[in-house]
Amino acid sequence: MSRRGEVLALVQAGGQGSRMDVLTREQAKPALPYGGVHRLIDFALSGLVHADLADVWVSLEYQVTSLDDYLSGGRPWSLDRNRGGFRRIVPQTGTGPATESGFAFGNGDLLLRMSADIEAFGAPTLVVCSADHVFNMDLGPVVEEHVTSGRAATVLTSEVSKKDASDNVVVVAGKGGTVTAIEHKPSRPSVGTVATEIFVYDTEVLLAALHDLRRELAGEQDDPDDAADGDSGIGDFGEHLLPRLVEGGKVAAVPLTGYWRDVGQPGLYLQSHRDLLVGKVDVFDHPGRPVISHWPDRPAARVRAAGECRDSMLSPGADVSGLVVGSVLGPGVVVEKGAEVHDSVVMEDCVIRAGAVVRTSVLDERCEVASRARVGAEPTRRLAHDDDLVLVGRDSRVAGLVAAGARLEPGSSL
Repeated sequence: MSRRGEVLALVQAGGQGSRMDVLTREQAKPALPYGGVHRLIDFALSGLVHADLADVWVSLEYQVTSLDDYLSGGRPWSLDRNRGGFRRIVPQTGTGPATESGFAFGNGDLLLRMSADIEAFGAPTLVVCSADHVFNMDLGPVVEEHVTSGRAATVLTSEVSKKDASDNVVVVAGKGGTVTAIEHKPSRPSVGTVATEIFVYDTEVLLAALHDLRRELAGEQDDPDDAADGDSGIGDFGEHLLPRLVEGGKVAAVPLTGYWRDVGQPGLYLQSHRDLLVGKVDVFDHPGRPVISHWPDRPAARVRAAGECRDSMLSPGADVSGLVVGSVLGPGVVVEKGAEVHDSVVMEDCVIRAGAVVRTSVLDERCEVASRARVGAEPTRRLAHDDDLVLVGRDSRVAGLVAAGARLEPGSSL
C-alpha cells in the first residue's frame, strides 16, 4: 500500500566520507561499490521502495556529480514520477535563516537545514536513512508500528562488540524497548547496542526539537565564527537531537533483523566483503525485496583456461586468466595470466598485469598494476584493520612495491 503524502523518506547521502581516504577524493561515499555491481546507496533506496514509500528525497552535498548519473532521477528504483517520487536536495544559499542554508555540519544539522522543506511537504511521519550501511530489512512494519504507537521516534538498532560500539551512537533501552539514554561515541560504552542510522520520526515533534535546539545552542557558541559560517551546533543526531527526543520518553529501539554493517571505514569495508564471501551477509537472499541497482551494461564474466577463482565474486565483463582468491572483482576487471589477487576488492575496469600480486587491498576504478608489481601483504590479524589495508585511488598505475597500509592518491604513478 502506497503511503503517498503520509510518510516522507530521506536518504542522507551528503557526507564527505573522509575516513575512506583516497577512495572518496573524487566520488561520494554512497557511490562506492559493494559486492561488485551494487552501490552503497542501493541499500537505503531499496529498503524504502520495498516499504512502499512513494516520496523519497536524497540529500547530496559532496561530489554530487559522482552520484547524479547513477541515481538517474530515481528511475532504477521506479521513483521517477510526475507527482512526488524522487527528489534530489543540494545545498542552497540565500534562502531562509543562516542556519538553514549551505553545507551541513552533521546529519542532525542537515535536518534543521531541510526543516522548511520538510514542513512544507506536510507528511506527519519522516523516515531517515544513512547511505553507507549494508542492510536489507522490511521497513514497512516498522513504519506502521511507529505510527500506531504515537512515538516521537523509532531507532533501529544492531548488536556489536563494545569495542566497535565506541565508534557509534550507543542506545540504552529499558522495558518494552523504550530508550532511556544515548551515548555518543563513548570510550566505555554501557552496552553493545548501537543506532544503525535508520530512524522514523514524528515530523512535528522532530521539527519542534530542532528549532528549540537551534535557539538554545546559538547562545552557547563560544566561537563567533561558528555562527558566521552557519553552524547551528546541532551536529550529528547522537550529539543533541536524539538525546533531546529521549527526554520526552517516547523513543523506542527496534532491533534491525538480518545483517547490518556500517562500511564507512576501509577496514570495515573490506571486512564486510569478507563476510559476503563466506556467507554471513544475507542482504541478497530476499527475492521479494531485492537490492535494486543501476546495472552496468557488460557481457558475462569470463574465466579462461589458465584462470582460477576460489571463494570470489566476479562482476559482468570481468576477464580472469590468473588466480583470484577471496576477492570481489568489479565490472570489466582484467586479471592476466600469472597474476594473483588475494583478499581484495578491485573496482571497475582495473587491470592486473601478468605476474603482479595484489593482497588485502582496495583498488579504485581504472587502476593498473604493472607486470611483476607487488601491492599489499598478507595480514597477521583475523579481522581487517585500516593499517593492514592498501588503498589505491582511481586512475593510478603501480609498477613497484606497495607496502601494507599504504595510501595512493588518485592518479598516482609508482
